[in-house]
Amino acid sequence: MDDDRQVDEEGLSRLVKLFYARVREDAELGPIFNDAISDWPEHLEKLAAFWSSVMLTSGRYKGQPVPAHLKHKSRITPALFDRWLTLWSETTNEIMSAEAAAALQAKAKRIAESLQLAMFFRLDRQRAESSASRSDTTEYPQRRVQSHA
Repeated sequence: MDDDRQVDEEGLSRLVKLFYARVREDAELGPIFNDAISDWPEHLEKLAAFWSSVMLTSGRYKGQPVPAHLKHKSRITPALFDRWLTLWSETTNEIMSAEAAAALQAKAKRIAESLQLAMFFRLDRQRAESSASRSDTTEYPQRRVQSHA
């Protein structure tokens, strides 16, 4: 197995550069990323530090991904997370070992789920929708169960 296909600093840097070159060219993702990022070399370094921290526990990344993504909430949809994950899977499968690609894909999926929860899930909205749907239906009295303790 080639050393350059493993999860290490060099492999992650190569992966980040290739992946985000593809993101920038992607019809769906490119416009959002290209509008949001003014200094790509600096951003690629930050992303390499992020993946180093995630995969190698290096502690190099000092940013806050949720606020960074929330700034662009009006343009980001759950479908775009799926597109990002598809492109990530294609790229990791292409240039990383099978084991490294699987680990990177699993971690990316968990991160995407967390970001989507932070961006789109609101408990107060869920409760309001639930209350509205209950008020549209016939309500039956709740049966009380007496404890014999």
